Amino acid sequence: MDNPQIQDSYRSIASESRGLFKDNGSRFIAHAYPVETEEEVKQIVAALKKEYYDARHHCYAYRLGHTGEKFRASDDGEPSGSSGRPILGQIDSNGLSDILIVVVRYFGGIKLGIPGLIRAYKTSSADAISNAQIITKIASRHYRVTFGYLSMNSVMKVFKDLSLEQKNQKFDMECSIDTSVRLSHEDDFLKRIRDTEGCDAVLLE
Repeated sequence: MDNPQIQDSYRSIASESRGLFKDNGSRFIAHAYPVETEEEVKQIVAALKKEYYDARHHCYAYRLGHTGEKFRASDDGEPSGSSGRPILGQIDSNGLSDILIVVVRYFGGIKLGIPGLIRAYKTSSADAISNAQIITKIASRHYRVTFGYLSMNSVMKVFKDLSLEQKNQKFDMECSIDTSVRLSHEDDFLKRIRDTEGCDAVLLE
């Protein structure tokens, strides 16, 4: 049976969006990106630092994974807790994951104080999120199903019952199909495949 206790759907954004906040001459330009790895985060932050090379700060926060277990908030030279945390707070208050928000600050010559900074980073991040298309993502794992030709009908029934996509099909005396299985269906999928004679499912990286 499917496992309804596994939460495998979560909210993210479809594509890059932007937000803006101005206060006493300072400009806070927020960029929100859909991301899935910390390596993507590093590349985007590095690219923005290069693009906005003359900006005073490039503060950011991200959260990754269907449970949001990976996260970080960076103040990039702003007073501790004044920038990265407010950005992350907007990500969390909107229930998002697989998202990076970078706020680029151009200093206007007047210090805003910590309350002013918190408001600026929070508001610019909220603007970027409000301009984004929110989507629902499904967490899944990738498998290769191997089976003998005589077991094809049984395997195809599992694929049909669970509405699984078929990729990289190879049909011969020994057959294989790659697929992605949502986490809440994983136990049922593995049991049914492995209960079928001559069949196995191997987790792919």
